[in-house]
Amino acid sequence: MANLDVEDFIQQNRALAEQVDTFRGYWESEKHWTARRDFILRNVGDFEDPHLDQLVSLSMVWANNVFLGCRYNTELLEKVKDMGEGVVVEDPPIFKMRDEIMNKQQS
Repeated sequence: MANLDVEDFIQQNRALAEQVDTFRGYWESEKHWTARRDFILRNVGDFEDPHLDQLVSLSMVWANNVFLGCRYNTELLEKVKDMGEGVVVEDPPIFKMRDEIMNKQQS
């Protein structure tokens, strides 16, 4: 779904959009929440109502990886990266691993 598609979806599904808005954490910046909400809305059709908690959890894994650099097992990261395909994050942070930094300093 392109950004415009997400906005169209929200307009056509106000009740669902309002439900999704309840998933926002008080600590999330507007930038963080907009991207995570987009992730949720792009994937909500694949999860039935009793399983929405799984989607919310996966959205948090995706956001933690993108915004905080958290690492998870490969299978989980591949799943959320596939689910996040097309979600646009403006000015995403860039993370370097400790080994990258140490190797650069030793060179």
